[in-house]
Amino acid sequence: MRTRFEDGAIEVAWDEFVRLFRAKFIPEHIQDRMEQEFLSLTQGPITVLEYEAKFAELSKYAPHIVTDERMKAKKFVMGLKPSLRTRLVAFDHTLDEALSAACRQEGEMQQYVEEKKASQKRPAATFQWQDRKKAVY
Repeated sequence: MRTRFEDGAIEVAWDEFVRLFRAKFIPEHIQDRMEQEFLSLTQGPITVLEYEAKFAELSKYAPHIVTDERMKAKKFVMGLKPSLRTRLVAFDHTLDEALSAACRQEGEMQQYVEEKKASQKRPAATFQWQDRKKAVY
């Protein structure tokens, strides 16, 4: 909605301002490329927080795709690593809830892997002590 004030200034809604700004200062082919990058964005080898940062930046170029909070959260969850996505996809999250849950799951998975590695590094118990004890008797 535009309103002209007495001093000639025009009030413009924020979304409209952003659209006009991008149209003027960001070439269309760059906007299209960023939108395509957003559409194909997945977490891959990066952390959830790194993925969320890319997601937030690129989603600005595709506001018509993530029209509301539910659509934004759904797109975010579907781009997560399969091991995280399968744990979150059944729930209806906001983007903040999905991010929080994904970070918790990622942390737990990382802790599990570290504990598993640590347990594999421990030397196996040997029975030499028992053999020596038998020899003493």
